[in-house]
Amino acid sequence: MVKASVIIPVFNGEKTIRPALEALLAQTYPHQEIIVVDDGSTDRTGEIVRGFNGVIYILQQNAGPATARNAGARQARGEIICFTDADCLAHPDWVERLVRAFGSEEIGAVAGSYGIANNENLLARCVHEEIVYRHEKFLKDFVRAFGSYNCAIKKKVFDGVGGFDERYRGASGEDNDLSYKILKSGQKIFFEKAALVDHYHPTQLENYLRSQFQHGFWRAKMYRDHPGMSTGDDYTFWKDMVEVVLVLGIMSALVVALAAPAFMIFLIGLLGVLLLLEFFFAVAILKKPSDAIYFAWVMFLRSFARSFAFAAGLLRFIFSK
Repeated sequence: MVKASVIIPVFNGEKTIRPALEALLAQTYPHQEIIVVDDGSTDRTGEIVRGFNGVIYILQQNAGPATARNAGARQARGEIICFTDADCLAHPDWVERLVRAFGSEEIGAVAGSYGIANNENLLARCVHEEIVYRHEKFLKDFVRAFGSYNCAIKKKVFDGVGGFDERYRGASGEDNDLSYKILKSGQKIFFEKAALVDHYHPTQLENYLRSQFQHGFWRAKMYRDHPGMSTGDDYTFWKDMVEVVLVLGIMSALVVALAAPAFMIFLIGLLGVLLLLEFFFAVAILKKPSDAIYFAWVMFLRSFARSFAFAAGLLRFIFSK
């Protein structure tokens, strides 16, 4: 039986690491090891992890999740490396489904999908429904990207492409980057939609927008390194690109309108188009009209956070040395 190594990076995860580990220890797949890499936590994370028998604990100075995952991979003894996060609850058959999905030599990685751990919160529920919609768009066995919250990679493939790029200091972009490197190596990524982890999605708008700003910033580096993916990678699609164009157009129109008030009509028109885009998308993914109105406003704000960050990232990663 193939041995699997499950790696979890964690930073100040005392609220969620215990149930995350309990879920992993309850897996139906018997031939696994669990490795937790503590990225310099200052709370009780280390104490909690060390209380679990059979869990390998590694402590490092804070360097980001990409570095933490690589540290875990270096210690891994399994032929397959499974990655998840400290705020995810793996379903009992998660490891088993991931390992079983490696049905041919050409499959270098397997991507899983999300469930939700905090369905009682409106923002979390809306975020989850959007992810479900995007994953349902795949509608095929092979995809071009995976998320590090739920994936498995052959160790020889992981080592062969150099693992995660540790220049991604935040939790954003490093998994896409690894996906693209695996594809360029000639391997395929299989989508096993039944391999699930329940995730604690964001519950506060401020924190959610901050994380989306980070995503936008690091996406600039990702597209610099992999320009062929700038038009989308299955999960990302045309709407995400249109949002950036509209927001940059809105900001340009605002600047011009300060000098030429006649451009205010153009500005209002662009704002209206963006709002309608977000509203119709929210209606498509959410069942309740009140939820759709709320999430349309969230996505409207998110589009500005992402676009500003993306522009900043362009200046940082493309026009600087």
